[in-house]
Amino acid sequence: MKALNRIIEQARKAPGRIALSEGDDARVLTAAVRATQQGIARIILVGSRANAEALAAKEGLPLDGIDFVDPTDSPLMPELTDALFELRRHKGMTREQAAEQAAQPLICANLLVKAGHADGTVSGAVHTTGDVVRAAIQILGVKPGFKLISSFFLMMMCEPFHSLKGGLIFSDCGLVVDPNAEELSEIAMAAADSARDLLMEEPRVAMLSFSTRGSARHAAVDKVVEAARRVKAQRPGMAIDEDVQLDAAIVAEIANRKLPDSQVKGNANVLIFPNLEAGNIGYKLAERVGGAVAIGPLMQGLSLPANDLSRGCSAEDVFHVIAVTVVQGHSAAAAKA
Repeated sequence: MKALNRIIEQARKAPGRIALSEGDDARVLTAAVRATQQGIARIILVGSRANAEALAAKEGLPLDGIDFVDPTDSPLMPELTDALFELRRHKGMTREQAAEQAAQPLICANLLVKAGHADGTVSGAVHTTGDVVRAAIQILGVKPGFKLISSFFLMMMCEPFHSLKGGLIFSDCGLVVDPNAEELSEIAMAAADSARDLLMEEPRVAMLSFSTRGSARHAAVDKVVEAARRVKAQRPGMAIDEDVQLDAAIVAEIANRKLPDSQVKGNANVLIFPNLEAGNIGYKLAERVGGAVAIGPLMQGLSLPANDLSRGCSAEDVFHVIAVTVVQGHSAAAAKA
């Protein structure tokens, strides 16, 4: 998996500080130890140190090199409480409520990122997606220039039987149910940034539809076309095809026949689905029928990195998301510089 290996190598070159709020889960703890041993991240386990140490002893996992922030006794808690209070006081939060919420590991992990003590956070092996996304939006906020948080999957096509090789970005497959044209354009631009950061390639964006260049007339097609034109106006140098069917997006021969003036030329590395229904079906078909490896759902559009896990994730999945989060942290740091 060359694309995934490149991500891991990028992380190893500059290991980021990643806060994990579910260290009492064996999958998360196993991934934390592996990330530490392989030098891709400096892990901060947020939560009960005693519980994590007991689990590590049971699983035979060494905790050397892993840091802890236990909200019951960490000297950082007054600072994190103040940070949360300042963020949420306009919503009526009291300082006492801030102290209570800052002690929750999920909230605490995001506060560590906000305060600069961590470069990113990964949760969701235990917490629901709703809780993970809510904490990230409320504490980390939206990236400048964006209004919307969306998600993507990093899809790896690396088996001998794959005719299409390498990594692809699928978006949005996890969060935004029925985006309007403006929201869809934001999803496309965020996914293009994700491709540049993680695939380390210039994005080639296909705005998927059941129509190719107006071959069908419908309001759903109009939305995709309008979204693509918004992207073109804001990023005029980026390769993007308007309403395009999947085959024309990823097969050069079909693109030449259906869309001879295509900018993507059947070589898309970013597939933008018109709604969550299509995106969710699409990534699961690619994974379960097509044999692709799906990493995600990953979040985009946040000011600082935070990622969600499936509650059915494996330790391998957690390890990969840690690596992705480290590389996202590199991009966030570069944007601030």
